Amino acid sequence: MRNPRFYDPQPLTVSAEISLGDDATQHIRVLRLKAGAEIILFNGLGGQYCATLNDVQKRSCTALINSFQETANESPLHLHLGQVISRGDRMEFVIQKAVELGVNEITPLISERCGVKINAERMVKKQQQWQKIAIAACEQSGRNIVPTIHSTQPLQTWCESLDPATKLTLHPRAKYSINTLPNNINKIRLLIGPEGGLTDEEINLTETLNFTETLLGPRILRTETAALTAITALQCRFGDIA
Repeated sequence: MRNPRFYDPQPLTVSAEISLGDDATQHIRVLRLKAGAEIILFNGLGGQYCATLNDVQKRSCTALINSFQETANESPLHLHLGQVISRGDRMEFVIQKAVELGVNEITPLISERCGVKINAERMVKKQQQWQKIAIAACEQSGRNIVPTIHSTQPLQTWCESLDPATKLTLHPRAKYSINTLPNNINKIRLLIGPEGGLTDEEINLTETLNFTETLLGPRILRTETAALTAITALQCRFGDIA
């Protein structure tokens, strides 16, 4: 059984004894770990640290950092997912699984058919919650660089962003599939529409902004299924999923 992993954004140094942050402390308490337990720490800067819990209290924990391990588990494909916000816990599910699959950036989007209406204050809280989900997915999956969950944007704003990446959007009547894309692609912006699909105007907009319509298969998928299927297919073709 592997040692439990915890994210702590503070500087980490071999041989240092540190006080862990509130989130890591709470997680350790939930797992009922005791002093002497071996754990893994990472701070999002790459690599991970083997550590031993020295003291576990109700509201504080300390650990001794024993060694540093360099890791190379980031995909060679830089993937930025633009996901129109979906209802309920579907957005959380997409973020969790997208991070496990190696996505580097996620931007929640608002489109014409987006069924979610959230005011600015709640949206900030949502972003913080989504970032915590991304961190938890890194703890679970072994990633040591935490993907960024960007602030929510209008779909048009995200599509208009100047970025040299290959731009893709899914469409059931597209002429090209992921397998017919050019070789040697290492950076992609992937647009996933809402449950009701993109409007004709939004599809026309993506075309004028050099997004390539891409086909996944003959079936129309739910938004969360489409996102994860596309990410997996892209990682198989250009990334590190064999």
